Amino acid sequence: MLILAESIAEMRTAIWQVVSLIPAGKVASYGQVAALAGLPQQARLVGRILSKLSKDTTIPWHRVVNATGKISNPNASDQIERLAKEGLTPINGRINVRCHRWQP
Repeated sequence: MLILAESIAEMRTAIWQVVSLIPAGKVASYGQVAALAGLPQQARLVGRILSKLSKDTTIPWHRVVNATGKISNPNASDQIERLAKEGLTPINGRINVRCHRWQP
């Protein structure tokens, strides 16, 4: 069990580090974050980990959207507001990922 807990902590840290690198005005998909964190095929894990962040976190979780640019967050209004402050306005609930996808 201890090894699993350390492994989860390492995965969480890797995800947080990747999300922290997404610049303002850009977005990344859950799958893209997972792949960059060394966790391919773990997009849902990224979503679960980001959903557990505290409200006062400085990690820019709002810059993560699904693969089609859709905002999947149940607190979409907060995410939309944060993205709008960075110049990203969703159209029909989606961010244009062709224009705004982060390319590290």
